[in-house]
Amino acid sequence: MPSITIRPSQDDDVAQITAIYAHHVLNGTGTFETEPPSPTDMAARRADVLSKNLPYLVAEEDGKVLGFAYCNWFKPRPAYRFSAEDSIYIADSARGKGVGAQLLAALEKAAEAVNVRKLIAVIGDSANVGSVGVHRKQGFSQVGVIKDCGWKFGEWRDIVLMEKVIGAGSSERPE
Repeated sequence: MPSITIRPSQDDDVAQITAIYAHHVLNGTGTFETEPPSPTDMAARRADVLSKNLPYLVAEEDGKVLGFAYCNWFKPRPAYRFSAEDSIYIADSARGKGVGAQLLAALEKAAEAVNVRKLIAVIGDSANVGSVGVHRKQGFSQVGVIKDCGWKFGEWRDIVLMEKVIGAGSSERPE
């Protein structure tokens, strides 16, 4: 049985990343986008994350991208520079196989390495048990639900807010 490799994303991964994300846009409520972005848009988003020295990872098996994860600053203001929001998307064919947990664990380590002190999950749809579950399993705590803030597929959708302190957290002054 081939093993899954978690690695930094590469330019050649953008087409597969775009296809995975498009599936979630068109079929899921984990993202509140309603139109899939183009490969050019996804490449620009990835470049933005990487330009901030933040991680953008993929899970790969036999040359096929099974999922991707990245984090971006929670807010653009300087005081937030130690808090990042994570995003994880898994190919439909790879769901339920632990890929999300592996990606989230690797993302946490990569974020800590660039001095992120808190990861924040803003999970689309309170019924998104997979995403809530993988975050909870990785040690995230639910800190709130914003009710009925997104309209997708003819229904109001909540967002679930979760957080996890990583590294030194707020126990010491950042450098």
